[in-house]
Amino acid sequence: MSERAMTEPAFLVLTALVDRPRHGYGIVQEVERLSEGRVHLKIGTLYGVLDRLAGDRLVQLDREEATQGRLRRYYRITDEGAEALRAEAARLADNARRATERLSARHAGGTA
Repeated sequence: MSERAMTEPAFLVLTALVDRPRHGYGIVQEVERLSEGRVHLKIGTLYGVLDRLAGDRLVQLDREEATQGRLRRYYRITDEGAEALRAEAARLADNARRATERLSARHAGGTA
């Protein structure tokens, strides 16, 4: 992925794939669980995110399985994807730390 900030859906999709490969609906469910119900990915949005992540070589197709007459595609995070996720998590943590420090200083200083 380029040096631009990662979108929240991309961040959550990569996070959902860290522990194991998942198919589309499994990714949607895991993103919802990870975000505590705050993010509901629609299937069209999910596949757009997966296409971009695959184009950036951050995810790849793991396997395809036929289940009840339907083809399920399972995706997995690549080493590049894990590194991009690690870097984005560090960037977000650093931003949160800076905001928290400023808010603490504002509160301690009594400024409005």
